[in-house]
Amino acid sequence: MAWFSSLFSFASRRSVSEMKQEVVERQFERTRSSMARARYDAAQTTSENREHWRFADGLSARSANSPQVRQVVRNRARYETCNNSYAAGMLLTLANDMVGTGPRLGLNIAGKPQLNKAIEREFKAWAKEIKLPHKLRTMRIARAKDGEAFALLTTNRKLRTPVKLDVKLIEADQVTTPYLDITNPLATDGIRYDSFGNPSEYDILPNHPGDNIALPNWEPQKHDAANVIHWFREDRPGQLRGISELLPALPLFAQLRRYTLAVISAAESAANVSGVLESSDASGAEEPDPFVEIDIPRRSLLTTPAGMKLSQLKAEQPVTQYGDFKNQIINEIARCLNMPFNVAAGNSAGYNYSSGRLDHQIYFRSIGIDQADCEATVLDRIFFAWLAEARLIEGLLPEIIEEPDHLIEHSWAWDPAEDLDPVKTAQARLLKLTSGLTTFQREFAADGFDWEAEMNDQAKALGVSIEQYQAMVRQKLFASTVMVASSQDQPLSARKMRRMVKRAVAAVLGGKA
Repeated sequence: MAWFSSLFSFASRRSVSEMKQEVVERQFERTRSSMARARYDAAQTTSENREHWRFADGLSARSANSPQVRQVVRNRARYETCNNSYAAGMLLTLANDMVGTGPRLGLNIAGKPQLNKAIEREFKAWAKEIKLPHKLRTMRIARAKDGEAFALLTTNRKLRTPVKLDVKLIEADQVTTPYLDITNPLATDGIRYDSFGNPSEYDILPNHPGDNIALPNWEPQKHDAANVIHWFREDRPGQLRGISELLPALPLFAQLRRYTLAVISAAESAANVSGVLESSDASGAEEPDPFVEIDIPRRSLLTTPAGMKLSQLKAEQPVTQYGDFKNQIINEIARCLNMPFNVAAGNSAGYNYSSGRLDHQIYFRSIGIDQADCEATVLDRIFFAWLAEARLIEGLLPEIIEEPDHLIEHSWAWDPAEDLDPVKTAQARLLKLTSGLTTFQREFAADGFDWEAEMNDQAKALGVSIEQYQAMVRQKLFASTVMVASSQDQPLSARKMRRMVKRAVAAVLGGKA
């Protein structure tokens, strides 16, 4: 046991810090040896890729999107959008395709149809009064260009509607904290958070920092988070402020414009020179001074000095690949917006029906996701703020709303995407209706309409009651054979069902079964 006693006495003489340091060093060696065995090509730094990866860093989303970085990117995105027709057109098309003429509210409070219609009618009139669709389009452009859009819920006594709520748009530059405490983990530039990570307060400058006013006010006004809407795309966990969606494409926009200007300059230089006198005689005859301009009258015959030949500069630009190169750059730019080339360029010359439909499916899928994000982040906030004020106005609503906000069933209907083949779409919808795979509510909502209102209007136009009109539609949809089979409760085979559906489709389209 002597060796144990000596070992214990040796360990007791060592300090705790030394023992901890030894443990850390052993752990580091094990980690380093395991990393050496993980031979990822992308993790290697070589003489060939060192410059490419030189600016890769491990900054957090909050540090990477610092106020200074966001300001530089924001200013460059605005500059490019103002000076590049492709950039301006892409953002305008994106906003128009997403917002369209504006979303329409659909309310479905159970057992209160009159209340639903009254709220829909009053909200529609209020949205038109404050130009809500226009503001939504502006917010979508700002989110793509600046990286984020802000809206302030305020009161506007000049509105002609009973509800005086208004939506005031502000630029991202105004949402800032000039003297930010960087040691506070619950605060970022312009925003403070509670202990749960929810925004609690916003700092908003009363004037834009770029305003040309004599005495700008740099003291931000504090606004409760309940009155501020902040819409941006969160690409990383922990991201608190938005960055321009055009960020990956900004260098490409610059390349596109520089290349276009260079080609035009080269073509203009060649076209501006009418001709060049070349000497073919090396006998030492007197030659004119080089680079001397000679005026040549239009529509005239010329004689050249002896030994001289008149020729024109050969125009080398634009080359035959000029259009293809520009198209590839535009295609790469549009990818970060999930936008197909023909939409970004406004040119479908190289498309056929199949390729156009495939590209548009991806694009409008992205549009649908943006619309759902807008509903949750922007529209629901606006609607419930409007409803809170409408509840306080006596006589505005026919009934009292007893349900809390989160239990009020509602939806938003957007303008449908333009159909590339409406006949095929109508046939597909008819098949789904006759086979019970969809409903009239869903199909009308897909086109941005309320099914009850449309059916009532159609019944009124035909001079029949709504019950009679529904019976006519029911008779038109389902063939008599299907009705008889269902009344006798006879099971239908798949083949017989397909034949009946085909017969119903032919009957609706006016063809033969």
